Amino acid sequence: MLRTNADRVVKLSVQGKVSYPSGRRGHSVDAEGKAFLLPSIGGISYNVKVGDAAFGWAGDHIEPGVSTLVDAEKRYDPPNTSYHFYSCVGNEAIVVSGDAKGKRGIVTGHHGGAEHVMIDFADEVLKKLNMDDKFLVRAWGQGLKLLEYPDIHVTNLDPGLLKKMGIRELKGGKIQVPVVAIVPGHLMGSGVGSTSMGTGDYDIMTTDREEIAELGLDKLRFGDFVAITDHDNVFGRSWRKGAVTAGIVIHSDCLLAGHGPGVTTLISCAKPLIVPKVDSNANLGKILKIGRFRPAKKKKAKRK
Repeated sequence: MLRTNADRVVKLSVQGKVSYPSGRRGHSVDAEGKAFLLPSIGGISYNVKVGDAAFGWAGDHIEPGVSTLVDAEKRYDPPNTSYHFYSCVGNEAIVVSGDAKGKRGIVTGHHGGAEHVMIDFADEVLKKLNMDDKFLVRAWGQGLKLLEYPDIHVTNLDPGLLKKMGIRELKGGKIQVPVVAIVPGHLMGSGVGSTSMGTGDYDIMTTDREEIAELGLDKLRFGDFVAITDHDNVFGRSWRKGAVTAGIVIHSDCLLAGHGPGVTTLISCAKPLIVPKVDSNANLGKILKIGRFRPAKKKKAKRK
């Protein structure tokens, strides 16, 4: 079993609210030079969830579940940056206002640029939410370390989720991480060069549709864990031969050049010490039974 410093990782409360859906007055232009006008980031999504396909939506940068933030006018200032940083994938979120007060969900990722934290809730909760509702996140994960693997760095990951991901220890100081797919580093686009590994995401470029299909990346789903080869996310998002980064798909495909499904980074090493193992079950929804994988509620039997 992986030894960590989880008992020394600080757990804090941070609080956000629903982010209003982004709307454009004019068209954007895709990688082929064609204009488009489509739904995008933000809001309460009723029909896009963890476990759904990341491709094929009539939208751009679509975020599953509920998109949240603190201050839409000051996205890059505290306390919005604190909310974005402290909220980790797998953290528990609690509705603290409105008709759904007390209901619980799970943080599924954070989106850079928008500075959104996405939260998954059951359908019956989504129906009760409104645009003024607030959410308390029991933030736990930043500062997490693998005690026997000092060169392997962990960010944005709830310690409880780490235990459930099926990571195995290998010889030679390596770990094996289950992932749905392996992404070649040359496909990473928007976000490369950023030093904000503890917040946000970066995109798998999908302009070359033939390459994406050949690699099977067009089958990716929200919540899939993926490995990015030759990419170092320890002190910045950069190409480095032999480095490996494991992350999670957090938003949909995009039409803009240099963009595509977003990946929040979770585990990274500048050395070849992370060994990806392809496993179709390596999805956050399957592991935590959320999104499309939430068990259906049993109907109460009618009294005779």
